[in-house]
Amino acid sequence: MSKKEKLLSRLLSGNADANFIIDDLVNILMRIAFEERKTGGSHRIFSIQGVQGIINLQKTKDGKAKSYQVKQVREFLVTYQLIKHEE
Repeated sequence: MSKKEKLLSRLLSGNADANFIIDDLVNILMRIAFEERKTGGSHRIFSIQGVQGIINLQKTKDGKAKSYQVKQVREFLVTYQLIKHEE
């Protein structure tokens, strides 16, 4: 299993929301063809062509993504069928 597949599996499992490194989450989004909008602040805003809505990320002091934002990313990707979620 590749690193990309492992990260995606970890995201979809929902078991590691509090321990997800923000750079790993950003890598997943970029590989799916999301574009990052420059904000000039601590927030990172992502969007993808053809889908209305955005993903807003902000890292914690230790470089991890906020757990509720990891959940929002998972729900966004599954809702808009950008990835398959097999339960």
